[in-house]
Amino acid sequence: MLTILNKINVLSRKEKEVGLTEIEKTEQANLRKEYLQIFRGSIDSLLLNSTIIDPNGDNVTPERLKKEQAKIAAK
Repeated sequence: MLTILNKINVLSRKEKEVGLTEIEKTEQANLRKEYLQIFRGSIDSLLLNSTIIDPNGDNVTPERLKKEQAKIAAK
């Protein structure tokens, strides 16, 4: 993921300094899409492995999240 982010940053700096060719613009867009997919996947993974506990110690994890967690556990 860091490699993708570094490439995005290099292209962004180049865009500000001298501009990008059409091929570089396409590459930049594709890298951004790939980065967002990876980021969203990691957020989904984080949420699916979370439990929400209130100050009283009660599990208040939303039912929708519990159902998704149960689906994964069943696999």
